Amino acid sequence: MPAHRPAAAAPRGLILTADDFGLHVSVNAAVELAWRDGVLNAASLMVAAPAAADAVARARRLPGLRVGLHLVLADGAATLPASQIPDLVGADGRFGSDMARAGCRFFFLPRVRRQLAAEIRAQFAAYAATGLPLDHVNTHKHFHLHPTVLTLILTIGRDYGLRAMRLPLEANAPFWLRPWLLLTRRRLRAAGIAHNDHVVGIAASGAMDEAALLAALPALAAGVTEIYLHPGLASGAAVAASMDGYRHADELAALLSPRVRAALEQLVQGGLRRGGFADLLPAPRWQAT
Repeated sequence: MPAHRPAAAAPRGLILTADDFGLHVSVNAAVELAWRDGVLNAASLMVAAPAAADAVARARRLPGLRVGLHLVLADGAATLPASQIPDLVGADGRFGSDMARAGCRFFFLPRVRRQLAAEIRAQFAAYAATGLPLDHVNTHKHFHLHPTVLTLILTIGRDYGLRAMRLPLEANAPFWLRPWLLLTRRRLRAAGIAHNDHVVGIAASGAMDEAALLAALPALAAGVTEIYLHPGLASGAAVAASMDGYRHADELAALLSPRVRAALEQLVQGGLRRGGFADLLPAPRWQAT
C-alpha cells in the first residue's frame, strides 16, 4: 500500500494594486512610476475623478499594467449630472460620506435604487469608452459589501465584461463585518465571478509603507492575495481633503523599494505567482445571482 501523502498546499498568488487611479495627477504619476520602476501589477480607475483622462492616457502607454474600475458611490464625484441622480449627490455632483445613511436609502427607496443603477451603469460605460481591458472591479470604501450595491454591479457588470472583483476579506476583520464578507464571497462564487482569497491593506489604509509590505509578504496565505495601496508623489490632503493623514509618498516608496523587490523575487523563486486578476484567476462561469 503506498504511503499516505499530505495534500499539497494551494499555490500562492499576489496582486499588488494601486487604488484611486485618476484621483490626482500625483497619484497617476506614482502609478506609472511604480509600474515602470517598481513592483506594481494593477491599478483601479476612478472614471469621474479630476485626473481620470490623464490616468487613461498613462494606462494606454503601459499596456502591461492591469487596470480595473474603482466604482465611486461615496465620497467622490459621480459620472451622471446631479439633475439625473438628485437623491444620490449634492448640487456639486459629489456623493456624501455618510455610507450608513446612503445604504439604508439604497435598500428601502426604489427611486434611489433606480438612480443608483443608472450611475453604476454610467461608470461601467465610461470605463468601456476608454478602450482599456477590464481586469477587475472594486468599489471606493468597499461599498460592494452592501447587498443592493453588489446585486446591481453583478447585474450591470455582465453587459461590460465583468469577470473579477475584489473580496475585501482581511485577516482579523471585525466580527460584525465577517457575515457581510462571507455573504459577498458566497454571492461572487454563485455568480461565477473570480475573486481574490485574501486582502491586505484595510487595517493599514494610508500607511502601507515599506515596513508594512515587508511584514505582509512572508505571511501570504495559500491562494491569491491582493495587497492594495494608495501611492502618490504628494500625500494626504494635498491629494484629497478626505485623505488627511494618508502617507501616499511612503506607499509609493514601498512599491519602489529594493528590499521589497528582493523579498518578492525570493518568493517567486519559491513558486509565488504575480500579476493582475486576469493573470492569476480563471475566467468566470456565468450563473444566476
